[in-house]
Amino acid sequence: MPAAHAPYAGLSAPDIGVFEALARAAIDRLPEPYRSLARALPLRVEDFPPESVLDEMGIDDAFELTGLYDGVPLTERSVADQPQRPEAIWLFRRPIMDEWAERVEVPLGELVAHAYVHELAHHFGWSDDQIARIAPWAE
Repeated sequence: MPAAHAPYAGLSAPDIGVFEALARAAIDRLPEPYRSLARALPLRVEDFPPESVLDEMGIDDAFELTGLYDGVPLTERSVADQPQRPEAIWLFRRPIMDEWAERVEVPLGELVAHAYVHELAHHFGWSDDQIARIAPWAE
């Protein structure tokens, strides 16, 4: 192995557990009451979105989707609505890693936080201005 590569020999890409920890750190930075509400919302981290999700959204390239809010936004719910399936926020590790490789100046934690807060915004029905007020560090 060339000497230039030796410092990287023992390194590996951050795994799903690291991504979940980074997303949970983003949750911990939210102000109340959003922090408590976000902690109650299931978080799923996978390498890629399921094919069924890509098909449903009309996305051909799995690297185009870094996250997904799966549910009905709070602003669109009615007391008469029955849940169709459990809601969750999904983060997709490989597309986020791909973005990180392209944007080396942005720390991975910031990209994960941005993806998470963007999906959380779908849940709460936040506008871009509300995101900027509530979680300016995730922009």
